Amino acid sequence: MRLRNYTAPTVTDAMRLVREQLGPDAVIVATEDIEGGCLITAAIEDEDDAGCAAVLDPPADPLEAIAAALDNHGVPPMLAQALGSAALDGIDEDPAAALAGALAARFRFAPVLLAPADRLLLIGPPGAGKTVTAAKLAARQVLMRRTLCMISADTTRAGGVEQLGALMRVLDLPLVAADGLDALARAAAAARGPLIIDSPGFNPYRAAERDGIRALAAAAKAEPVLVLAAGMDLAETIETAGCCAEIGCRRLIATRLDLSRRLGSLIAAAAAGGYAFAEVGIAPDIADGLWPLTPLGLARLLLPQSTGPGPVAPETFDRGTRP
Repeated sequence: MRLRNYTAPTVTDAMRLVREQLGPDAVIVATEDIEGGCLITAAIEDEDDAGCAAVLDPPADPLEAIAAALDNHGVPPMLAQALGSAALDGIDEDPAAALAGALAARFRFAPVLLAPADRLLLIGPPGAGKTVTAAKLAARQVLMRRTLCMISADTTRAGGVEQLGALMRVLDLPLVAADGLDALARAAAAARGPLIIDSPGFNPYRAAERDGIRALAAAAKAEPVLVLAAGMDLAETIETAGCCAEIGCRRLIATRLDLSRRLGSLIAAAAAGGYAFAEVGIAPDIADGLWPLTPLGLARLLLPQSTGPGPVAPETFDRGTRP
């Protein structure tokens, strides 16, 4: 199944693009209002998908397949039950499409599109993958021949600025190091075009460190975006997400999906903190390791391969999902 994102000033214009490029059989997976217009995610089945599906044994009961998958990922029972009930409305379709509908009804999906006025501060605990995620977002902009400003506020960690600086040199992008709130405010004010700020890792359980991150966001006038690694303990992930929601985080970037096959903690964290899913890190590659997350993409990650027509391993995300 191929996924494509289309942006246009109006829903009508975006729908026309979908029909022109994917044809009348395209399925609308999600729609979202964005600055300057509308974003539509559409899907269409490839010929290869049909051949792949033919060699797989279909599940005896699609609803049971969804329930088993959610349980396997460790999704808390009440949340899993709610998703299963919501999937009933589309259960006559493919289970992946039914689960995608349930996920779209329960969660928000807001990919990082980096409009010219965007100011994003990547935050999270140490080791979550903020610096690499910043580099991946920069690589995406470079590949699309778009501008980007990058600031590192990670000046206290040994090698923090140097690590991101080395990655920026590969991309031929400048990096500004901002040591302190005043320096960050000046650098952010001078930025032209979209801005990504890499922040130091912090302990979300300490109020003083949360206040420090809040001050960074205020100084840069930036949206804090939470970066969390997959595979963490369920309770710890939920509590971390809750603490970061207090700072003002509303979007979640999940990393290290290539190293984890249990996504229940991330699902539960998004539900508990009211987060929108933004991106997923699926590989260490800077140029090709970060993908926008859609309801159908998340459903395919949650379900076993035998329940859907397309590949579900993170490494096989369709290139059409890229903005």
